[in-house]
Amino acid sequence: MSRPAVEPLSQTRTEFPLTPSSHDPFVRVRGAREHNLKGVDVDIPRDVVAVFTGVSGSGKSSLAFGTIYAEAQRRYFESVAPYARRLIHQVGAPKVDEITGLPPAVSLQQRRSAPTSRSSVGTVTNLSNSLRMLFSRAGEYPPGAERLDSDAFSPNTAAGACPQCHGLGEVHRTTEELLVPDPSLSIREGAIAAWPGAWQGKNLRDILDTLGHDVDRPWRDLPAEQREWILFTDEQPVVTVHPVREANRIQRPYQGTYMSARRYVMKTFSDSKSPTLRAKAERFLASAPCPACGGSRLRPEALAVTFAGRTIAELAALPLTELAGVLDGAVGTARVLADDLTSRIAPVVELGLGYLSLDRATPTLSAGELQRLRLATQLRSGLFGVVYVLDEPSAGLHPADTEALLTVLERLKAAGNSVFVVEHHLDVVRAADWLVDVGPRAGEHGGRVLHSGPVKDLASVARSATARFLFDRSPAPVREVRSPRGRLKVGPVTRHNLRGVTAEFPLGVFTAVTGVSGSGKSTLIGEITQERAGVDRLVAVDQRPIGRTPRSNLATYTGLFDVVRKVFAATDAARERGYGVGRFSFNVAGGRCETCQGEGFVSVELLFLPSTYAPCPDCGGARYEPETLQVTYRGLTIAQVLDLTVEAAADFFADTPAVARSLTTLLDVGLGYLRLGQPATELSGGEAQRIKLASELQRVRRAHTLYLLDEPTTGLHPADVEVLMRQLHGLVDAGHTVIVVEHDMSVVAGADWVIDLGPGGGDAGGRIVAAGTPPEVAGVAGSATAPYLERELRAGR
Repeated sequence: MSRPAVEPLSQTRTEFPLTPSSHDPFVRVRGAREHNLKGVDVDIPRDVVAVFTGVSGSGKSSLAFGTIYAEAQRRYFESVAPYARRLIHQVGAPKVDEITGLPPAVSLQQRRSAPTSRSSVGTVTNLSNSLRMLFSRAGEYPPGAERLDSDAFSPNTAAGACPQCHGLGEVHRTTEELLVPDPSLSIREGAIAAWPGAWQGKNLRDILDTLGHDVDRPWRDLPAEQREWILFTDEQPVVTVHPVREANRIQRPYQGTYMSARRYVMKTFSDSKSPTLRAKAERFLASAPCPACGGSRLRPEALAVTFAGRTIAELAALPLTELAGVLDGAVGTARVLADDLTSRIAPVVELGLGYLSLDRATPTLSAGELQRLRLATQLRSGLFGVVYVLDEPSAGLHPADTEALLTVLERLKAAGNSVFVVEHHLDVVRAADWLVDVGPRAGEHGGRVLHSGPVKDLASVARSATARFLFDRSPAPVREVRSPRGRLKVGPVTRHNLRGVTAEFPLGVFTAVTGVSGSGKSTLIGEITQERAGVDRLVAVDQRPIGRTPRSNLATYTGLFDVVRKVFAATDAARERGYGVGRFSFNVAGGRCETCQGEGFVSVELLFLPSTYAPCPDCGGARYEPETLQVTYRGLTIAQVLDLTVEAAADFFADTPAVARSLTTLLDVGLGYLRLGQPATELSGGEAQRIKLASELQRVRRAHTLYLLDEPTTGLHPADVEVLMRQLHGLVDAGHTVIVVEHDMSVVAGADWVIDLGPGGGDAGGRIVAAGTPPEVAGVAGSATAPYLERELRAGR
C-alpha cells in the first residue's frame, strides 16, 4: 500500500565526497532504506564514540544495527566457505545503495538469555573456565586422590555432573498436599488435581474403581495406605475396565493400565513436548536441593578439591568482588592462574556487576546486565580496528555506574576501535565524540538523519526531539505531592541479599524504588505479589515477550484483531461468500495461505548454503489465500490492515469503538509507530511492557488496582518517557497505586514517595537506605541515589 509523503528536512551534517580510499576516516552510508529509513545518507567518523539518538521507532536501530552492522556481517560471511556458512546464523542483506570505509563489526545487543539454568555468569564470561583450570592445576587434593581434568569441575559435562541430578543442582518432588489440594473432594469429584482431564482422567478413575477403591468417598476419609498407593505407587497394574454406559453411547470393555499421580506428573514434566502440559505438571512439583550434591551440581570427587579452603561451588557462589579478594591471597604456582582470573573479573566489576556470582543463572539477569557482561569480556579480547555496535549499554544502570560505563567505552576506542552506541541516557550522549540524531518522530514520520556531527551542534536543530532534553536545563514544573490512602506493609523479607527487610508502600500514590544494580529492588517488589491487603487487584507489568513466535503480534495480544476480523466478516462480500470470522485468521486453515501456513514466508533450503527465508511465492507475504484477500473493508484487505501503523489504524477505525479504544491506549503509551501485525519476536522488552500496559489501560477500571512496573523507561527516549509518565500518573489520579523500579532520575523526581535500597549491590546492599519524598531522599547522606536526585531536582529535566 502507498506510504504518505514525508517533507524533506534540512540535515545539519558535514558533507564529505564519497571516495573508496582506504585512508578515508569515515564510514559513509548512501541510500539506506531499511525499515522506515528514507534513503538516508550519512557520514560517521571511525575511531570515535558515536551515539545514535532519536525517539523510539525513529529508525536509529535500523541505521546502526539493521544497516551498518548487517552490511559488515554480510561482507564477512562472503569470505566464509559456503559449507561453513550453513552453521552460522546470518542477518539478511540490508537495503542500502552503498557503504564505504566500513571495518569488521561486533554487535552487542540486548538479547534476552536462553531459558536454561546451565547458562550462567561464569559461562557467559568464560570466567568459569579459568576457575576450573585453577582448581585442576593448583587445587588442594585429598591424600591419594588423582589430579582431575578441568572438565571434572564443570556441572555441564559428564565428567563433572552429579549423577543424581545430572548437574542441575536440584530435584523435583511432589507431595500429597500438592497433588490433592482439596481433600474434602472425592476422586470422582476431582480430588487428584494433578490428573489429566477428559477421557484420560476418567480412565484412571475407572481403573481405581475396578481395583476396588471407593472413588465417591472424600479423599481425607480414605485409609492412609490407599492414599499412598494411589498417589505414589510405581506399580502399573492392567485391569479390564467395564465403563458405565452413557446416554446414546455404547461403552465396550477395555484393558486399562494404571499410573499413579506422581508417575503421571513426572512423565509429563520430563517427556511432554507440549509447553502447556509441562507447565501444568510443574504446578504439582516442588524443587529441592539435590540430596547427593547439596545443590552444588558436582560429583563428590570434584567437591573434595579445595582452594583457599573452599570448594569450587563455594567460590562460584561468592559475589565477584569477594571472589577477587580470595584470589588475591594466592601464592606459589597458583599465583599466575589467580592473577589471570582476577584480571578477567576486573572489567566486570568496573561495569558495576561485582555483586553477581559466577553461578548466577543467565535467565535471572536483565538484558542490560547480560549485555554489560559481554562488553566486559570484549575488553580483554584484544581486538582493534573493529566497529562495536552497542544497544543501550546504560539500560538497567544506576546513574552512579554510568561513569564506569563511559570509561569502558573510551577504553574500547583507545584500543583502536570505533564505538557506535544506540542510546537514550543523556549523560552518555553528552560524553560522545559524535552524534547521529534520527527523527524527527517515529515510524512513517521518522527515518531521516537530522544531524550528524559534534554533540554541541545539535542545539541549532529545531526539529530534533533530543535537543530539548540535551540542552534545555530549565526546572521542571513542581507538582503537588499526593497524600497516601493507607499503606501496604511488606516483610520482613529474607531473600537473595535482603535480610529481614520490612518496607511500607503508600497506597494511592506514585512510588519509585531506587538503588544501584543488585541492591535488591526487584527482589523487594517481587514480594509485593504475596501481599494483597489494601488493594483489590494487582497487576505486574514486566518486559517479558508478549509471544514467542511471529504468529503473536500487537493486534492479537491486545484483542483488537478479534474485532477487526468481525468487521471483515460483517461485510457484504464476506456474507455473500459465507465467510465467518475464522476465515480472516492467518492461524487456521481456510483463509490463510496454505503454502506458508499463514507465516508469510517460506524457508529455502540451499545445498552447501544456510537455509534462508523468502516471501511466500503464492501470497507474497500477505499470509492469506487470494479469495480471502478479495474481501475488502473501506478499500483495504485484512493483510493491508495488519500492515497499518497504530497511528494510521486509529484514523481508519475511528468510528469502530471497540478497535478505537485499543488503538487510543497504544497511542497514549507512545506506540503509534508500530504496525498492527508486527511480530512479537521483533519487539523490544520496553515495547512489550508498554503493550501490556496499554492492554491494561483499555479495561474499565473500577476496583483499586496496584500496578508494579520494573524499569518501565528502559529503551525510551526522554520524550517518550514524558508520554508514559502522563499515563502512569493518570492511573494514580484515577485512584490507583503505581510502584516502579527506576533509574531515570526525572521519573524519580516526579514521584510522591521514594524507597532507596543499598547502599551498594549484592552483600553490600539489601537494606533500605532512605524512604520519603524526593527532596527528603535527596538529602540523605550515604545514599548512592541522593546526589543524582538532588541534581535533577535542582536543575530540572
